[in-house]
Amino acid sequence: MWLCDRRFVLRYKLSAFIVETMTQNHNQLDGETSPYLLQHKDNPVHWMPWGPEAFARAKEENKPILLSVGYAACHWCHVMAHESFENDDIANLMNELYINIKVDREERPDVDNIYQTALAMLGEHGGWPLTMFLTPDAEPFWGGTYFPPTARYGRPGFSEILRAIANTYNTEHDKILKNVTALRDGLKNISEARGGTGLSMAKLDDVADIALSMVDSVHGGTTGAPKFPQPAFFQFLWRAYKRTGELFYREAVTLTLDKICQGGIYDHLGGGFARYSTDPIWLAPHFEKMLYDNAQLIELLTAAWQETQSPLYEARIRETIDWALREMRAPADGPLDKPYGFTSAYDADSEGEEGKFYVWSEAEIDALLGDDAETFKEAYDVTPYGNWENKTILNRSKNPGLGDTGFEASLAAMRGKLLAVRNRRVWPSWDDKVLADWNGLVIAALAQAGACFGEKNWIDAAKNAFTFVCENMRDGANEHDRLFHAWRDGKAKHPAIIDDYANMARAALVLFEVSGEAAYLQQARQWVASADAHHWDEKDGGYFLPADDTGDLIVRAKTIHDNATPTGNGTMVEVLARLYYLTGETHFRDRADKIVQVFCGEDLQPMIAMPVLLAGYELLEKAVQTVIVSDRNDDVAEALLNTVFSAPVPNRILMQIDPGTPLADHHPAAGKGQIDGKPTAYVCIGPACSLPITETADLQAALTGNGATTERS
Repeated sequence: MWLCDRRFVLRYKLSAFIVETMTQNHNQLDGETSPYLLQHKDNPVHWMPWGPEAFARAKEENKPILLSVGYAACHWCHVMAHESFENDDIANLMNELYINIKVDREERPDVDNIYQTALAMLGEHGGWPLTMFLTPDAEPFWGGTYFPPTARYGRPGFSEILRAIANTYNTEHDKILKNVTALRDGLKNISEARGGTGLSMAKLDDVADIALSMVDSVHGGTTGAPKFPQPAFFQFLWRAYKRTGELFYREAVTLTLDKICQGGIYDHLGGGFARYSTDPIWLAPHFEKMLYDNAQLIELLTAAWQETQSPLYEARIRETIDWALREMRAPADGPLDKPYGFTSAYDADSEGEEGKFYVWSEAEIDALLGDDAETFKEAYDVTPYGNWENKTILNRSKNPGLGDTGFEASLAAMRGKLLAVRNRRVWPSWDDKVLADWNGLVIAALAQAGACFGEKNWIDAAKNAFTFVCENMRDGANEHDRLFHAWRDGKAKHPAIIDDYANMARAALVLFEVSGEAAYLQQARQWVASADAHHWDEKDGGYFLPADDTGDLIVRAKTIHDNATPTGNGTMVEVLARLYYLTGETHFRDRADKIVQVFCGEDLQPMIAMPVLLAGYELLEKAVQTVIVSDRNDDVAEALLNTVFSAPVPNRILMQIDPGTPLADHHPAAGKGQIDGKPTAYVCIGPACSLPITETADLQAALTGNGATTERS
């Protein structure tokens, strides 16, 4: 009896061990909130999320780590997933040879930045999916991006790569250590900013000339393909036009905007821009729509509209904002007058096919539009054989502008019919996580556009999103005003990066200008204080991307080059400049000057990749400060404010103050007040202010440089 019991116990323990082992090694992504990670929860790969458990297991089993980084709307990420991560043979090889970690680069841009930088040091082009091989201490030694399952495209097959890397790791460890050491030293050097010589307005003009030489003079954008909209780059060229009056800068921007607004990269039915065009003529996009692109394009189009009054730009602004308010809210079913955040992206693929949701055949158009079909087909480039893979991407590329009011109204009715049918198709997947930095971008864009076009509901949407971030993405456990980076499904996760503080502080300052509510100014100050406390480099200057208590990284990177989104250091120059002018506190200017000095040297070429910092510097040096002295809710004051918001002034700083409210002693309008009890404006550049202004026409003239009468403060 005892023997039987003992055998039973041994069998039970053995079974429990097997179950425990299987549990330890199964795919662990089903508990995550990231839509990208959840896309991979059913892979046969034993994925683990980034974290100490994965690294502990790698050390315990003495295995290298395979790190795979991507995002939910990434087309080639899906391709590699279908070809390799859903393939049992490849998955078994991965599980046998590696500890496998999945990272959503949008949730953890700090992780992605380190290994994209390491890949660049290996002489490879970066991108997603990112495939990196690490030691159990998270140190990189080799990597790439997309690998096909078998050798093709001139690239080795993924299975071959997996075996070769594991063999080298296990039998030639000296080679691995050599790579580890070189990359570790390189990452450390890059994160240490070198002091430069700073900037001047003359340098800005020189950089603008270099940037202009990169523009495609026929199709807009920068030369070659793929073509990205690059809003920050073209904002910089627009500023060069406004600064110098040279029309070739203006034409580079308007050509680009005309082409993308009429091209296939724009969704002519639902609104919103795709991430980039695969060709040089803006026809065929990768069809994913990203919040950050659309936010920045709204802001660039608004700036250009202020000067050009282009009906095309206004139409695309309105349609894109309608799309964002309709399709990008979280919670999606919440009322518009309650706090909501803006979500991240829509995928390019549906039903396993790229672009299927968006493209049309001629037969479909004919069946839906009947007698109107010929007009629509002529306008939107619909032909029997299509313009892309035997289908049609709707576009109006052959016409840079819009038609007359009646023609556009008839096209709008036709588009409405097609949109109703498209909405019944299988939708692309939706990445509904909320990111603090991307929400900062869209909040600022909505507030700017709302003030410019007099659309209060856009400003309300910006305020609602701001409130959502404040209520759902702040870490109440910290003594400082700390942010989380990401939110989804009721959960806020991951420590904020400097981009979160920079973009949300900038959004707060835009809302302060638009609303006059002091709480926004105070919130911006608090977030800058948090950034200073946890991200500022006291030794060399500049802000680190991760906070000082983000403990799962091998290096604290310091980024300055703008990519698809503005870098935090660049945006902080603008934020600090605005705070300096709005508060009169010189420590804000000192810190902005330090960032510029740290990152800008004699070499102009790298500065092309930091247009946001250059714009912040121009604001710091050449702010156009407008002060309106008036009681709140005064109709005349409202007209003066609207004049300021609609004027094409890139370096605007606006304050509305009650009569008798003192300004900082150094402010050029200090001590100035109302004239005859009327709402009164002053436009100040440097130490000189305009004479008192009480009429909107005079204010418009002063803002646009046509009102030259000034007085010294």
